[in-house]
Amino acid sequence: MKTVRLGNSGLEISAVVLGMMSYGDPEKGSHGWSVGLDEARPFVRRAYEAGITTFDTANVYSAGSSEEITGTLLKELAPREEVQIATKVHGRMRQARNGGGLSRAAIMHEIDASLTRLGTDYVDLYQIHRYDPLTPVEETMEALHDVVKAGKARYIGASSMWAWQFARMQHAAELHGWTRFVSMQDQYNLLEREEEREMHPFCQATGVGVIPWSPLARGNLTRPWGAAGSGTRKDTDEFGKGLYRQDEDANRAIVDAVAAVADERGVPMAQIALAWSAGKSAVTAPIIGATKERHIDDAAAAVGIALTDSEVRRLEESYTPRYPSGF
Repeated sequence: MKTVRLGNSGLEISAVVLGMMSYGDPEKGSHGWSVGLDEARPFVRRAYEAGITTFDTANVYSAGSSEEITGTLLKELAPREEVQIATKVHGRMRQARNGGGLSRAAIMHEIDASLTRLGTDYVDLYQIHRYDPLTPVEETMEALHDVVKAGKARYIGASSMWAWQFARMQHAAELHGWTRFVSMQDQYNLLEREEEREMHPFCQATGVGVIPWSPLARGNLTRPWGAAGSGTRKDTDEFGKGLYRQDEDANRAIVDAVAAVADERGVPMAQIALAWSAGKSAVTAPIIGATKERHIDDAAAAVGIALTDSEVRRLEESYTPRYPSGF
């Protein structure tokens, strides 16, 4: 798998990132559909063997157990310097004061807790999971800068916020000479393209890499419209259920177009949807989830597919504007 640079930073990552949200203790946190260590092992190994060396998790995933599984499995696979570990901070981890958000107190506590769970002394990318309207951006950015200067994170990134919020935080860092974000992790797929309006142009203009989550729209782009998905997550992921309910007529037409292009090329629909994502000029590397080995195989194959201009037009032409979701 090819190597890409994350924005204008020097950090090299794989062209596909494996999201680790599916792996954790299902008895902890809100991801009752997650799978434990032994079930996760073959997926992480297959990803690594396919050339995926970048793994994304978060402190809040399965109440920290996703980080524990990530750290354990990556130690089994490769030397620390040969993989890139990304995690996130913001979600509430403790009911005590300063147990969540992006205050200096929360960030300084949570980076140490994440490193302990991951079993490493640094992460390659430390991301804020959401914008915190209750904490001054200067406090957050200085704390993140101090995390980098302490050697606990190599780079910092952000996720899922309005473009003006992201720009405000970057401006604060520039103004004070603090570490800037090198990445934006946002929701972006054929059914949710609102980031093309402001966030992606801003990222491209300022050298920020984009590593989108849900490039397959929670599986909606992997099967014909109306075909039922399978698995516990389909029934229990309340957050995911609400993401793609806007303009179902347009969504149906988009999914039909994906199916048609896939049929013409003789490949699974997932490969076409991922090839579209990976081929967008703003995108550095899509983040995929995997609960079946073919999910990884499809992702590895997709980065080698170059869609024609005609195919891209067919995939995009039915999209209708909608209110952004996923924040």
